[in-house]
Amino acid sequence: GPWEVPAKYKAMKNTYKDDASLEKVGKMLYIKHCKSCHGGFGEGDGPKAASMKTGMRTMKSAEFQGQSDGVIYYQSFIGRNEMPNFESKVPEEEDRWAIVNYLRTLK
Repeated sequence: GPWEVPAKYKAMKNTYKDDASLEKVGKMLYIKHCKSCHGGFGEGDGPKAASMKTGMRTMKSAEFQGQSDGVIYYQSFIGRNEMPNFESKVPEEEDRWAIVNYLRTLK
């Protein structure tokens, strides 16, 4: 079903949005933490994806890319069900936004 994202996250603003230097950091962190499920290019075709009960959608879709940065942040770090919480694995706020910025490049 649809994600229930708290208003606090929906309203969150990416304060690192214009920091192009974070794209490399975001890509590196994506490869480390996300690629195994979401695939190298955000298509949901990583090696662990086939064993998941929940189907993964592409991060390249207009639906995904049309979400606010705060919603993507919530989905990426708070998680739900099979999408684990990554707050302790990616504790730095700047690194979290770097991943969100990288996800925006997957269009």
